[in-house]
Amino acid sequence: MNQIVGSHDLLLVTLDTLRFDVARELAEAGRIPHLAAVLPGGRWERRHSPGSFTYAAHQAILAGFLPTPASPDGPHPRLFAARFAGSETTEPRTWVFDTPDLPSALAAAGYRTVCVGGVGFFNKAGPLGSVLPGLFQESHWEPEFGVPSPVSFEAQVARAEQVAADQPAGQPLFLFLNVSALHQPNWFHLPGATREHGDSRASHAAALEYVDRHIGRLFAAMSRRRPCFAIVCSDHGTAYGEDGYVGHRLGHEVVWTVPYAHFTLPLGADPAADPATGTASGPGASGPAAVGDAPTTPTTEEAQAG
Repeated sequence: MNQIVGSHDLLLVTLDTLRFDVARELAEAGRIPHLAAVLPGGRWERRHSPGSFTYAAHQAILAGFLPTPASPDGPHPRLFAARFAGSETTEPRTWVFDTPDLPSALAAAGYRTVCVGGVGFFNKAGPLGSVLPGLFQESHWEPEFGVPSPVSFEAQVARAEQVAADQPAGQPLFLFLNVSALHQPNWFHLPGATREHGDSRASHAAALEYVDRHIGRLFAAMSRRRPCFAIVCSDHGTAYGEDGYVGHRLGHEVVWTVPYAHFTLPLGADPAADPATGTASGPGASGPAAVGDAPTTPTTEEAQAG
């Protein structure tokens, strides 16, 4: 990372609430081609989250404690780490910083740090929802980015494209984007579903397909000026009835186990091109559970914070 920080733009995408098993199944089935095209080997890495809900997980992630490889052969070296005595996961390749968190460290290194929020812990409507955005020099949130919006990710990507387009030529950019689309409620991403059907593992999968149709635009925007080092991962999973559990902020395999990937987008990469046809995909990309198929916007009461 010492060779990357300063020379590359940095992108951190948290796919809020995404389960590892669903992410793996969709990648193997060819249902998320734009993500699969950039995943190393076309596969997600299985990792353990540092938290069981959004706030806890992001406090750790934004301090450099990314999800940990789900294997017992540790300690597992970290990409970023705050300097402290006795760390067993800091190695010579780790980018070590002297501030309490990664955004402030990157700002001190000359980066413009920008947050595009998603779930309620980023809405800045109150003190709690201002903590995580407050780590960044600049933060963006509006209701269209939030959990109840059927077009949340498109709106977030459009804002990220604007941020990247406005970036000064000589300054590197650290962009963090918390994707809200997978969080409950997500029933409206599944064609034919209604509020009465509720959320399900199938609607969770459909939400990931929706994200995949638009994420190429984000990758293209972030690699337009210089190479971009990207981290794409979940912050935690969620339960849909397994062993009687529903939701998250609980200790269960489907909550703790998350998909993870990091990779470099070369300068001028066009991951927005359709992997099968080579044609560009954009806001009007078609496919199952397209935005136009969403039957109804859910009520605010259906949205959960994280």
